[in-house]
Amino acid sequence: MAARSVGRRDNARYRNGPGATFRRSEGSDGSADEALETRGPGSLSDADNVVTRPAGVGDYRWIGDAAALDSLVGELVSYDAYALDTEFHRERTYFPQLALIQLAWRGGIALVDPLAIDVSPLARVLEGPGLAVVHAAEQDLEVLEQACGTVPSRLFDTQIAAGFLGQVSPSLVNLVERILGVRLLKGDQLTDWTRRPLSAGQLAYAAGDVAYLLELRQRIGERLEEMGRMQWATEEFAILLSRDRSSTEPEEAWWRLPRSRQLRGGARGVAQSVAAWREIRARRMDLPVRFVLPDLALLSIAQHPTRTLEDLRRTRSLDGRHLGGGAAEELLEAVALGLELGPSVLRLPPTHELEQPNRAVTTLATAYVAQRAGDLELDPAILATRADLVDFMQDPPHGRLAGGWRNDLVGEGLRRLATGEASLSFDGRGALVLEERSFRTFDH
Repeated sequence: MAARSVGRRDNARYRNGPGATFRRSEGSDGSADEALETRGPGSLSDADNVVTRPAGVGDYRWIGDAAALDSLVGELVSYDAYALDTEFHRERTYFPQLALIQLAWRGGIALVDPLAIDVSPLARVLEGPGLAVVHAAEQDLEVLEQACGTVPSRLFDTQIAAGFLGQVSPSLVNLVERILGVRLLKGDQLTDWTRRPLSAGQLAYAAGDVAYLLELRQRIGERLEEMGRMQWATEEFAILLSRDRSSTEPEEAWWRLPRSRQLRGGARGVAQSVAAWREIRARRMDLPVRFVLPDLALLSIAQHPTRTLEDLRRTRSLDGRHLGGGAAEELLEAVALGLELGPSVLRLPPTHELEQPNRAVTTLATAYVAQRAGDLELDPAILATRADLVDFMQDPPHGRLAGGWRNDLVGEGLRRLATGEASLSFDGRGALVLEERSFRTFDH
């Protein structure tokens, strides 16, 4: 059931900042909850006071028909920056089920109902010159690409940007409180966004997720400019936007299985064939793959191929839910195809085979990167992951550490550590330092 359109209220004014005024928050069903401001104690580096308030301060529009969306799009394309968030579910579907899109700009907030209208016209905003400000954007980008056919042309991810200030994967709540001195109330975080009408609390929570993003971007951006790190962050935003968000190739779906790399011989072919069948059926029925066939059952079938319906019924973790609607027959056919799969068509998962002596180097390199991240006040996961280190230690080095700002910060040190030109030592004060090797060893 679609929510009715709720227009902008004229009985209150929107005002940014810790002293913002509040209105009664009216839900899509016409119900209302009081929105009251309370101040609490707290000392922050960037704010003297912590303000506890209902999320979604100020007026917002409910966009529930095509005409209202067209009007909103026409307005948004004229702004140089806008805040964006989505609410979606994927617990019981293959594809993420978009339930709400939140947008904010200077002086306004809009909540768009994708259950009532086609939201693809928002592509005009996304593809326009405006900067999309999003927090932890990766999943939002996947949802937007599916719903609108595109992603923003320009992006500022406040979570990634905060990582360059030393914040380790901070939540939006923590960032808003730490930087702006506002404590958002998050009571509706785990709500069902597909039910209509949405309550006043749900609407307030949703609006709050975008209400402060533009101000966050400004404050974080200023600090990044002061530290000379804005270009680093910009490179990361570009990488995120360019990432492949297409669906898994069915023939590669078996790579996600637990202990898939431990499978040997014919079990690999059966795993590839059955996992590909599961992936295709899950897409067709828009169900999570585990609803079609649990991982445990798939691995059991790969290691002990089933050839009859009776074999299937004896397979661990399989029951009638998984075998109805023609699934049993299709599954047996997939097993038979897997048993005949030749080496030339087997898709093996990528591996990073390091020789045993290099594993110690990887451990030392991880410690070195962690120390450098601490010294530079960076989120260690942004500087380098273990996979990045493995990629860099190949011949020739490749991956994210082989070029750009990461190479400038740690590339030369890692190269010298890996080739034995440098050693990693304690400095006597609890920190690690990279030093030129003396090539003198202790007599044990």
